[in-house]
Amino acid sequence: MLVRSLHPLIGFVGHRALSSSSAAAAAVTSPLHQCHLRHRHSFVSLHKLSAPDLRARTIGAIGTSSGASPTMSSDASSQQPTSSSSPAVAAPKPKVSFCQSCGGLTKQAVPDGEEKMRAVCTLCGRIHYENPKMVVGCIVEHDGKVLLCKRKIPPSTGFWTLPAGFMEIGESAVEGATRETLEEACAEVEVLSPFAQLDIPLIGQTYIIFRAKLKKPHFSPGPESLECALFGQDDIPFDSLAFSSIIVTLRMYVEDAKAGNFKFHYCTIHKRPGASLSDPTGFDVDYHLLS
Repeated sequence: MLVRSLHPLIGFVGHRALSSSSAAAAAVTSPLHQCHLRHRHSFVSLHKLSAPDLRARTIGAIGTSSGASPTMSSDASSQQPTSSSSPAVAAPKPKVSFCQSCGGLTKQAVPDGEEKMRAVCTLCGRIHYENPKMVVGCIVEHDGKVLLCKRKIPPSTGFWTLPAGFMEIGESAVEGATRETLEEACAEVEVLSPFAQLDIPLIGQTYIIFRAKLKKPHFSPGPESLECALFGQDDIPFDSLAFSSIIVTLRMYVEDAKAGNFKFHYCTIHKRPGASLSDPTGFDVDYHLLS
C-alpha cells in the first residue's frame, strides 16, 4: 500500500481532470470481489551505457514525445531534468530515537570499524541499522494500453500512478507487485517480465516494476484509488503523474514500446534537496543501465 509515505518525488505541473469513461475503459471495468496472488519470474542481465547513450536514452527520453499526448502541456519537455550530474547529497541522520531491545535512548555515533553515523543505544550499546524500503508495482498492459490509478490518499491525491506499494515481510517482489495491483485496481494480473529498477538514495527507496497483463478484462478502483483507467501510449497524462519514479518508468516504457523492443532498465533518481512537490525539475536521472 502507498499509505506509508511513498516518496514525494514528483514531476507534475498542475492537475488536469481526466475522465475514465472512455469506451475502452468502460468495456473492461467491473468490480472484483476476491483478491488472490501468485506467480514467479526472473531477472535479466545489464550493461552500462556510455555517457552520450545515457543522456539520449534517459534524460532525453524523459523530455520527448510530449507533443503526441493531448494531456501534455506545451512546455512539458522543458520541465524535465536537464542536468546529468548527480547532486551532492548529505548522508541522512539516524532516525531511531529509542532502542528496540531495551527501550533506552539512542545517540548518534560512528561505531568502531565503521564510517557512517548510526543510532547507538546509550544503555545496552545496540547499533540500529536503517535500510532502504522496497517498492514494487506493475505496468499492466491490455489491448496496447496501460492501467493507471488515480490516487485517493496522500501524497499526491488526485494524481495518476502505476499500482505499486511497499513489499511486506514474507512475500517476493512479484507477489508484492501483484498484491498491490489487486488492492489498488482490483485487477488479477500475470507478470510477464521485470521492467525496471529505480533507486532513490535520498529517501532510501528502491522501486522494482514488472510488466504484466490482465488475467481477466476487469478492474475497478480499490480503497486507495479514486478511479482506474486504461491509457494509450500517446494519452498517458504525464502532466498529472504522482511521482518522479512513475514519470521515468513510463517514459522508458513508451520508448521501448514504440521501438518494439522491451528492455530491463536500471537508473538512479536524485532528488534535489529543498525541491518542492510541484517542482518538475527537482530531480536528476543518471547511471542508466539496460539489458
